[in-house]
Amino acid sequence: MKKYTNHLLISIIATVLMFVGCGKQPKPAADNTKISVVATIFPPYDFARAVAGGKAEITMLLPPGAESHSFEPRPQDIVKIQKSGVFIYVGGDSDAWVKEILKSIDNPKMKVITLMDCVETVEEELIEGMEALEEEDKKDGEGEEGPEYDEHVWTSPRNAKLIVRKISETLREVDPSNADAYQKNTEAYLSRLDGLDAKFKGVVDSAARKTLVFGDRFPFRYFADAYGLKYFAAFPGCATETEASAKTVAFLIDKVKKEKIPVVFHIELSNEKMANTISEATGAKVRLLHACHNVTKADFESGKTYADFMAANVDALREALK
Repeated sequence: MKKYTNHLLISIIATVLMFVGCGKQPKPAADNTKISVVATIFPPYDFARAVAGGKAEITMLLPPGAESHSFEPRPQDIVKIQKSGVFIYVGGDSDAWVKEILKSIDNPKMKVITLMDCVETVEEELIEGMEALEEEDKKDGEGEEGPEYDEHVWTSPRNAKLIVRKISETLREVDPSNADAYQKNTEAYLSRLDGLDAKFKGVVDSAARKTLVFGDRFPFRYFADAYGLKYFAAFPGCATETEASAKTVAFLIDKVKKEKIPVVFHIELSNEKMANTISEATGAKVRLLHACHNVTKADFESGKTYADFMAANVDALREALK
């Protein structure tokens, strides 16, 4: 997992905040100005968009189509965070850069939401056949790192509900004039998430098998835990590698053949190479299970939502578990 160069980041932050008035409060918005909500990645952006219903200005920092785990903030991103009323980020190693920015911003009125604080987190898991994350060089004097927790908390609709509630609570606090609208939008969205949860549960309860195979990274730990699914994959969810060893690929091919798995999955924005290799060796179909890390530019511009991608996942899951 990528670690960020703190000295370089601090230098960028200091330079940017000098121009936007480091240590000064942003000018208060006019009464008719929408509050600004800034989210680092797609899931909280989309959740905030659903809750706000047009009554807040929602911004996503991660460019559509970009790799979320290697994102580094641009100067204009730091300015957007500085000026936001609500800032939402994941809270894991992949966005550790956020902590340095928040330390440098003097804006006590800004509310910060950390996705990993909204749910009960689990440690990143290495299972049979999966390749470990590459070891990173430790700087002189650094001690052993603590456990790495799985960051992909939104992949379970049940967790998504907890995150949506926190976003709703925060928006109602900072913008009480629109509290009723936020609450109404929240209730409607939670109902939709309940429907997705029921559909996933129904598919799993009636399935002939309970095992998923990914020729890719596996960011679905919370999803698998929620519905009692077993899985095999090439890499953990936050791996940056795209090429698995021959041993790993052979293991997954053997697993698909032995258990007659009908589908091998890949995630969004993947090159699909490994999934295609497994498919060619086994006859399994290649399907997308969308983890919503990010979306393509076309999907972003067309307004596709987390709920849209999860609805497509219901059909993909049904095919894989038959």
